[in-house]
Amino acid sequence: MTLINGQARSGLWSKTNETAVLTERIMPKPIKVGVVGCGYWGPNLIRNFRALPDCSLKMMCDLSQDRLKHLRNLYPEVKGETDFNHMINGAGLDAVVIATAVKLHYPMAKAALLAGKHTFIEKPMASSSEQCAELIEIAEKKGLTLMIGHTFLYSPAVKKIKEIVRNGDIGDIRYISARRLNLGLFQKDINVTWDLAPHDLSIILDVMGEAPLSVNCRGSAHVTPGVEDVTSMCLTFRNDRSALVQSSWLDPRKVREMTIVGSKRMIVYDDVEPLEKIRIFDARVERPPHYDTFAEFHYAYHYGDVYVPYIKQEEPLRSECQHFLDCIREGKTPNTNGRQGMELVKILEAASLSLTERGSPVRLAHGSAWHVQRPEGIERVKPIVPANGNGHVNGNGHSRRNGGARKGNGLAG
Repeated sequence: MTLINGQARSGLWSKTNETAVLTERIMPKPIKVGVVGCGYWGPNLIRNFRALPDCSLKMMCDLSQDRLKHLRNLYPEVKGETDFNHMINGAGLDAVVIATAVKLHYPMAKAALLAGKHTFIEKPMASSSEQCAELIEIAEKKGLTLMIGHTFLYSPAVKKIKEIVRNGDIGDIRYISARRLNLGLFQKDINVTWDLAPHDLSIILDVMGEAPLSVNCRGSAHVTPGVEDVTSMCLTFRNDRSALVQSSWLDPRKVREMTIVGSKRMIVYDDVEPLEKIRIFDARVERPPHYDTFAEFHYAYHYGDVYVPYIKQEEPLRSECQHFLDCIREGKTPNTNGRQGMELVKILEAASLSLTERGSPVRLAHGSAWHVQRPEGIERVKPIVPANGNGHVNGNGHSRRNGGARKGNGLAG
């Protein structure tokens, strides 16, 4: 009598079957994956999923025969398909990866989930928080993995930044400033905030560990009427913390930079830098603890060393794709799950509303945690006029408490 998986097997149970069970336990069956959308980002997903040992990339789907022909030349063993319905219903897939235009994320993800497929959606998750909530509900009812492609959270550099912040090495965060600029790629159905800002927003939310209280955003449409190609967004958090996000399709240089200012030290993260992506500056400003007269009051400026921590070189997208497969196999909740995707979409919705109101602050109804349970409504905030009467609600996070005026950031109009 042989015991396999806790069950007694008779002598008829062959050694071949026993070996097959043990082999499957050690080397589980590859997860069958299909990718829809073979334009700008889809080929990167195809390349990474194809390279993972526990993945079987079965199908690539796109309306363009030329794109499919090109990718079939690169990966001849992967089938090409123009019919998405056949892909989710007739190809025997376990999971679907969606890298299409944002307006197609919701209908395609909904169809995939209803067909019983684990689903990965590129950022942003959908065109509205209501659509996000419906996708989350379907995935939870069917017990399926729903993951959002916030790739930078799988970057070794961003993981290192989060570790440094959590360890208290830079003190309390005062504000974060992010710039993501380049020439193009222009979109027709979404503005530059929806296109570029999700990268920075996902990092900011992860580092801050909470959702913002309010959002205000200003921008201009220089090339395509009604589609802003330059925007500046301000997020207000608890404890007088803030984050500034500048996005542009109209800059001559490619800029991917974020500065995190703490009470003890400051971090500069430059993703364009090939090796030294993170620099930690031992710099800060201190107020004198006690003084009797204004003549005795002097700020103390501290300038110390610059430290460059070691960052392991690995492709974030590969780590993200592997995490998706691990979550499917082990039944885990993804680090970038549907609820986080919905939270980020709510911020984008608030930014869009603020743009139409010439930068007026828009309050997010939750404002307490990154993980939001329901997509509550978004409402405009009537600016509270501070003592200096400049109409700015929170300013930029810097307050000259003994110098009089608080400086605004120019974003609230």
